[in-house]
Formats: sequence, structure tokens, C-alpha cells
Amino acid sequence: MKTIVFLTGTRADFGKQKSLIKIANNSDKFNVHLCVTGMHLNEKYGYTVNEIHQSGVVSKNVFCFENDHVSMDKILAKTILGFSNFISKVNPDLIVVHGDRVEALAGAVVGSLNNILVGHIEGGEKSGTVDEIIRHSVSKMSHLHFVSNTEAKNRLIQMGENDESTFIIGSPDIDLVESDELPSLQTVRDNYFIDFDKYSILLFHPVTTELDFFKTFAKNIVSAVIKTNDNFVVSFPNNDNGCEFIFSAYERLKNNR
Repeated sequence: MKTIVFLTGTRADFGKQKSLIKIANNSDKFNVHLCVTGMHLNEKYGYTVNEIHQSGVVSKNVFCFENDHVSMDKILAKTILGFSNFISKVNPDLIVVHGDRVEALAGAVVGSLNNILVGHIEGGEKSGTVDEIIRHSVSKMSHLHFVSNTEAKNRLIQMGENDESTFIIGSPDIDLVESDELPSLQTVRDNYFIDFDKYSILLFHPVTTELDFFKTFAKNIVSAVIKTNDNFVVSFPNNDNGCEFIFSAYERLKNNR
């Protein structure tokens, strides 16, 4: 039986790995472990490790360690240390990571330096920010590539990766969209007390390469939202550098209903 470790640091990457984790865990060919860190263990972001447990995807072999919200380089260092300690006990045959977060980079570093196969989901894509640098770095330290489209595959091959180890699987989001486990829109509205009929959604994440201007960006966006007098559902940003500017700007929206 082969041992597979999936590493997740956010609700987003867990969602994209969820169907694969479920299939592997239901097979008698694999011993599946799930390593949980990052935003999952942050109370400010909803302590979403509880959602992982509630999903029932993995009923055992779930290991958690905190890396706290500090600078991205320190998060990387802490995650490498925590994940390395975990890997030394589990001795997996394969580590699976997703995307362009520092947690994925940590997983790829630990795997590649310990001669463990690393599988990377959604490599080869472009974003134009530090995320792209991290994504390509993860790909270069991975051995198996599960990409969304032909363009991403061609980009990885241009970077020197092997055609034979690069597989086009489509977007993992399709599994989420087609899932019959998603709540209805009305259930979501009731859960978050969204009681108006018409509304827009504000989702604003930090751009880590533009921090010199980001405080002004956040202030201007909030000013524009207030000025419209329209209804908005506002989602928290991720925990990248610069998120503190967004949280600070969002304080102006409190009690604004």
C-alpha cells in the first residue's frame, strides 16, 4: 500500500483537492494522510479545519500544525520545519500540493530534498505577481504535474519539465461546481444574514508586489463602495502581506447596513 500526503493551507486549495483526496482515501491501494496548516488554523479566517473534519473526506490521519500569520518568508520557514517533522514520521511515497501558496512551496521543498515524489496541481499558469514565481518554483521541485489546460502544459515543458509526467486534468473547480453537496443560494443567504434582494460581491486580495500603494488602494475601494449606496457582500482577504491594510479599511464598513 502506497502512502500519500496531501498538504492544505487554505479552504481554497482544500476544495480543489477534495475530490482527489476522497477517491484516494476510499481506495484500498492508498494510505492517505492530510496535513493541515496555514489559514485553516486561524480563528480570524473561521478556523476552517473544522470544515475539513465535518466534510468526512478523511476520518483519520489528519495532522495539524500552526504557522501563525507573520511575514511570508517566516510562514515558509515554519511550514518547512513543521512539515519536515511530520514527513519524517509518515515516510510517504507521494506528496500532493496545489497552486501558488507558500505552504505548497514548503511541501515541494521538503519532498524534493527528501527524495519523495511531489505532485503539483494547477502548475504552469501565469498571474504576473509573486504568486507566479512561487507557482513556477513549486513546479520545478515537483515530479508529477496535473495542469488545467494545454497552455499550462506547454509552459511547463518550455521550463524543462517532461511531457510524460505532465497531465491535463482540467480545472479541479469543475468537481466543486458539479457537486451535489453544495448548499443552495438561499441557505447561504440565511446563514450569513444576507437579507437584501440585489447586491454585489466585494473580494479584494493583497497584491504583494504593490504594497507601497496598497493602503491607498484599499482606502479608495472602501470609499467607492460607501459612495454608491448599493448593497455589498464583503469577503475577507487572504493572509498575504498587505491584508492588514484591507482589514483596516474595512473597519469603515462596520455597522454600515
